[in-house]
This record gives sequence, C-alpha cells and structure tokens, in this order.
Amino acid sequence: YSVNRAPLLEILAQRATDLNVDVRYEHAAEDLSEFADADLIVVADGANSRIRQRYAEEFGTQVGHGRNPYIWLGTDRVFDMFTFDFEETPEGWIWFHAYPSSAGISTFIVECQDTTWRGLGFDRLGDDESMRLLEDIFDQPLAGHSLISASRGRPASWQHFTQVYNQTWRYENAVLIGDAAHTTHFTLGSGTRLAMTDAVMLAQKLLDREQTAMALKEFDEEGHELMRTAQASARTSMAWFENTDRYTDRNAVDFCYAMCGRNSLQPPWRYQQHLMTQHLVARKTRRLFGNGMRWARARKRGESLRR
Repeated sequence: YSVNRAPLLEILAQRATDLNVDVRYEHAAEDLSEFADADLIVVADGANSRIRQRYAEEFGTQVGHGRNPYIWLGTDRVFDMFTFDFEETPEGWIWFHAYPSSAGISTFIVECQDTTWRGLGFDRLGDDESMRLLEDIFDQPLAGHSLISASRGRPASWQHFTQVYNQTWRYENAVLIGDAAHTTHFTLGSGTRLAMTDAVMLAQKLLDREQTAMALKEFDEEGHELMRTAQASARTSMAWFENTDRYTDRNAVDFCYAMCGRNSLQPPWRYQQHLMTQHLVARKTRRLFGNGMRWARARKRGESLRR
C-alpha cells in the first residue's frame, strides 16, 4: 500500500550519494539567491514551501484550507487492507481511514467536521487526553491496540488540509515539484506518487531538450494539464467529507456507494454493479479477477512472484 517516509528518504538519499550528490541535512533554504550559480534549482520543500512563499507573486501562488480538522497518526494494529470506519458520537460523526504502512504499523488518519471537533473538546484537550478519547471512540476497530502520536520526537497535531495551486511552476532557473507545486487531498492518497511523477517527467524533459528553458516550459505546461483532473478530483473528495452529514441517514450499502463515487459522476449501471458485489460469490469473483490482473501486471514489469 505504501512505504514509510523514513525508509523512502533513506533510499533516495543513498541513491543520491551513489551519484556523488552533495547531500546536506538541517540546512534551511529560503532564498534563490543562495544558489545563484546553479543551472537549475528544483524546489521540493513541501506544501509550506518557504521559497514558494517568498516568490508567491512570481509563481502566482494560491493557497486555501479545507474546513475539516484532521490528525495524522499511526497504530500498532496492522490493518490488512485499506479501511474506512465511521463512528457516531453525541457531537456528530468522526471517522478514520487506515492502511498498512510498515512492519507492525498502520497509518491512521482521523477526520471530522469542525463542530464535532469542538464539541468533543479536541480544541482544549492535550495530546495524551486526545489520544485516549480517540482510542475510546474507535475502540472496536482498534481491537485493543493503541494509537501512536509521536513522530520525530513531537506529538501529531490537528491540522486543516492546505490546498496549493500555482499558475506557473517555474521562475527564472527555479522549478517547483511535488507539494510545493500542487497538493491533492489525502483521501486520494496520491501525494507521494504525484511528486515522484513530477521528478520523472522533469528528468525526462531535461534529457530530451538541449535548452533548459524549453524543458521547463514543456514540463510546466504538460504537468499542469496532467494535474487538472487530479486536483479537481481531490477537491471533490475533500468537499464530500466536509459534507458527510448529508449522507449519514442512508443505509450502509448506499452510504458506501456515495463515498466510493464521490470523485466523479457515475454511469447508471455502476449502482447495480455495486449492489451485485454485496453478494459473497460476486465479491470473491471480482477480488480474484483483480488479484489476477495485479499479478499479470507485476509479471509484465518483471517482478518476482510474491504474496
């Protein structure tokens, strides 16, 4: 499903070292003038990019924030598949989505509407109290396991999703990639993949074009085109969860269909297909077909057969 951030960074850092890249840690970069002698500056410092903020006018930066508070946690319960769980409290609905992320650990993201968040007292509770309350609310799906808040020595904090859009990803000899250039809501689970896609596309453009300026121009134009659909889908997904209470009076089957189809309009036959998969035999058949397709694609890529 995913790779933990620390191992991923170690893999990338090792590859950079193998290529004789001068890797420097704990070195803040806030001004492009620091790299005036560079042929190209790749700005990949995340959604809160300091360089992008400094040159916001040049990049045409637009930043917004989602309405729902969320908190990014871990748990020592290992979920064997991507899992959503919605719980009703006296103050409203609260939910999580979880997935296995590393050995013995699952990512566990909790979200709710602002009125529920304040009603449950999360705006006043400390870290330990918040974790105990969340463990009580999600006691059944956690099955006695604990939530993990600390990351890199600091407890996780409630946040509002940061929406980032830039009219252009290039300015002089600098180019934005990843969350510094664009963000997609975490319910799509595509942030790291899109950042890697940016890096691959940029590298290919630089390889194909003799002039760096032309490579950046094509990367900017084609990247924006590719991101248009992804960001629209992400905005729709975020808006659906911000208005979850519109759907909570539905039965479980219809609620799940509304959630699964939140990103786009669905053809009329899709609901009938959804009803069909509520039958065990049909669901197992579809799962076997999906597993077979994944196996075939893995073999085509030359990957070894594994579970």
